Amino acid sequence: MKKISLLLTCLFIISIAKAQDIVRPITTGVPFLLVAADARAAGLADQGVATSADAFSQQWNPAKYAFAEDKHGFSVSYTPYLTDLANDISLGQVTYYNKFNERSAFAGSFRYFGFGDIELRRTGEPNEVPNVVSPNEFAFDGSYSLKLSEKFSMAIGARYIRSNLKIASEDVDASPASTFAVDVAGFYQSEEIAYSSFNGRWRGGFNLQNLGRKISYDNDDLSANFLPANLRVGGGFDFILDDYNKIAVSVELTKLLVPTPPGPGTPVDLNGDGDYTDDGEITQEQANTISYNKYNDINWVSGIFKSFGDAPDGFSEELKEITYSVAGEYTYQDSFAVRAGYFHESPMKGARQFFSLGAGFKYNVVKVDVSYLFSSSKVKNPLENTLRFSLTFNFGDKYETY
Repeated sequence: MKKISLLLTCLFIISIAKAQDIVRPITTGVPFLLVAADARAAGLADQGVATSADAFSQQWNPAKYAFAEDKHGFSVSYTPYLTDLANDISLGQVTYYNKFNERSAFAGSFRYFGFGDIELRRTGEPNEVPNVVSPNEFAFDGSYSLKLSEKFSMAIGARYIRSNLKIASEDVDASPASTFAVDVAGFYQSEEIAYSSFNGRWRGGFNLQNLGRKISYDNDDLSANFLPANLRVGGGFDFILDDYNKIAVSVELTKLLVPTPPGPGTPVDLNGDGDYTDDGEITQEQANTISYNKYNDINWVSGIFKSFGDAPDGFSEELKEITYSVAGEYTYQDSFAVRAGYFHESPMKGARQFFSLGAGFKYNVVKVDVSYLFSSSKVKNPLENTLRFSLTFNFGDKYETY
């Protein structure tokens, strides 16, 4: 399991930085669930909890589907990953929603992360036929959203997660790891308000995501990984300048609901002779193992509550565990959009910092979105120099907004 965690950590560039820059990054299992799978959210610096409803809302805030303007929506997204290292690692997603009346909707999505083909050969046998493996992970989820009033809706979602990363051998069971998780979300959208020179609309949202049991490859609780449970909170405002032009600005905060990993354990040398073999004494290695086991013994429910107050450096470090993003989107006639945003994560917790650009083009029932990312961190982003694409089809009856 440690090898799997190391692989994921390296692939997602969570802890590749100078030791003095990253103190205690929080790592989880199945981190692909946190990657923006659609180009619209990616163009808005990985935010979507309080933006306007679209077909991609399943990943960000399924409560938005209750405010969708189209009866049906279907989307396909494709994101190349680590393009500087390989050309066959990618994230794909398909989503469908159905707003079956003015107050409620259901939706489903399938997200697949493929690591490409990996050739394995035994040491010293370069000419043997390689064993080709294709590690992958996927998640299938569904949600139901309901308007509780004309301005506020809530949703609940369920997710099945399967991770197939272990490599089979004579003494290793390569059975995939799997688990379930739930989301609880809410969304607020005000009426269109008349101001002196423009109209406006407020938005707000929250989403408690990936709440569920740890995922384990070895059927061992001590080696299980926390899911990337997180709390997203955001708000935004639409400047409706006229019938053709609209500018939306938004901000989003995200906090992982996962305990902060412990630091090194404390060795015990009772007589101070530098020899830790006496009765009751604990070596550094033993102390680290004890600390590691105590951390892994935390269950996922306790971990949610501990995540708000367990940082070794206190409240200041807890604040560093919150990522934020700010973004803006200009829309003309609901047929063309330009987007930009900025995302920030503390260097102590992963150092993801980047600017994003995006655009959207709509013709009839078809919409195409693209996005591009510029890293502003010393840590290289796995999505640098990568174009992300999404294709959306909206069809069926229209629901008017107030």
